[in-house]
Amino acid sequence: MGRGKGALSLPALRSIELSPHRGLAWRLFWRASLADHAYRFLFEPGPEGEAVSLDCETTGLDPAVDDIMAVAAVRIRGNRILLSERFEALVRPEESEAGAESIRVHRIRRADVADAQPMRRVLPELLRFIGGRPLVGYYIDFDVRMLDKYAKDLLQVKLPNPQIEVSALYFDRKYGNAPPGTVFDLRFAAMLADLGIPMLAQHDALDDALMAAMAWLAMRDMKARGARIPRARGSGAGPPPTGG
Repeated sequence: MGRGKGALSLPALRSIELSPHRGLAWRLFWRASLADHAYRFLFEPGPEGEAVSLDCETTGLDPAVDDIMAVAAVRIRGNRILLSERFEALVRPEESEAGAESIRVHRIRRADVADAQPMRRVLPELLRFIGGRPLVGYYIDFDVRMLDKYAKDLLQVKLPNPQIEVSALYFDRKYGNAPPGTVFDLRFAAMLADLGIPMLAQHDALDDALMAAMAWLAMRDMKARGARIPRARGSGAGPPPTGG
């Protein structure tokens, strides 16, 4: 995951609301622009009731210059997370090196990926695994923008998959009716704690994908039941929580 998130005020939250599904007009344009028609399956609806939870670990936080070092994805079918249907790969960066801070977060060293394939070799298999399924994740827009830089080289288009942002669903379930001035804590750890989901090895690509999948299923069930996540009494305006 590699993206530390803290408390946000309402104006800041506006910038990370649910990533819009890539619109029909853009999908039609990208499909027409597709460089390799062998990948037209990306523009077809995935199997009914299925999605893919995805996470990338990277050399840094700028998709324009940073590279992917690990990627993992796991399929979700109905209310089940299919751990037997997963994709995992270490990736050798070709354009950037992980700095000390990134290595501290995800613990992937240069030596760990020295014999791995570059992302341009990993991407075709990942795309076949994903297909046209929606992509689930925590700040999934970052992961998709990282993948887009490689997809544009291979396909001449961006990934057309719909995106499901779990932090936006968490905001809706916990803070959707919050009064003005409320401070929002959208940290991954805070969300998992509220949902009663065990914390696995955070910043491990597969574990992050699994936790995001569990969070999505939990909040989808809550939404179906009309349930909300309670806020602590007196959790309105005030100093933001600390910690990571």
